[in-house]
Amino acid sequence: MKIGTMLYFNSLEEMEKSFIKLRAFGFASCQLCSWEPEKWTDENADGIRALAEKHGIEISSFWCGWEGPKVWDFYEGQRTLGLVPPQYREMRVKNLCDGADFAHRIGLTDVATHMGFIPECPFDPNFEPLCDAIRTVAQHLKKNGQYLLFETGQETPVTMLRCFEQVGMDNLGVNLDTANLILYGKANPVDALDVFGKYVRNLHAKDGFYPVNGHDLGEEVRLGDGKVDFPALFRRLKELGYDSYVTIEREISGEQQDEDIRHAKVYLETVINEVYGG
Repeated sequence: MKIGTMLYFNSLEEMEKSFIKLRAFGFASCQLCSWEPEKWTDENADGIRALAEKHGIEISSFWCGWEGPKVWDFYEGQRTLGLVPPQYREMRVKNLCDGADFAHRIGLTDVATHMGFIPECPFDPNFEPLCDAIRTVAQHLKKNGQYLLFETGQETPVTMLRCFEQVGMDNLGVNLDTANLILYGKANPVDALDVFGKYVRNLHAKDGFYPVNGHDLGEEVRLGDGKVDFPALFRRLKELGYDSYVTIEREISGEQQDEDIRHAKVYLETVINEVYGG
């Protein structure tokens, strides 16, 4: 099991500082994230790959953002997130394909993103066109020998599974965000593994609470302080044969973020050692 963190790409200079900090925290892996397509150049890809080798950092995957508005709530989120909104779909399909090529240049096989609020009803007129767009992206990644990972949260596990079935590609996977399923009120992450467990290829270790109103997501909190049952989660992952990446994500900033990441590392090491054996 490889424990790492999320790192955001801004520049090669900042990337090196992030790698140095990562090593100082005792990590040797990360998930790379970027929302800026203009920075997905061959020069930056080669630079990131060289810096990762220099500092002994293994990059597990590329979390690929997209252009246009994004609002993380239950109202505007329906109209702005992922490939679901038809008015942004063509642009974002290109973003994901370009991001995949950037990741391929770095040497990464997994590309993760949020697809948006996938329609739960299979007869929704937006469901099939969305699946067609996802298939286009997956076919592009397939040529690169890559997997397209859906980050959990904005859809129920069954809705995600149905989308996989409709798209019909064998290079689809799950980036399991343990808190998002709770924050969006969609599922318990442990039980969700009964639905899509075999597809999990990366894991965001995050914690939080269920929503308390119909407009806003639940509150994200420090690992171990929320509703995620991590011992049960890792026991189920072990049953499924998962022994890969665990990416700590704490969506705050500053010194408190650093403190919570350090806490999360110790917390996860304790739980994983108990479940998998140290």
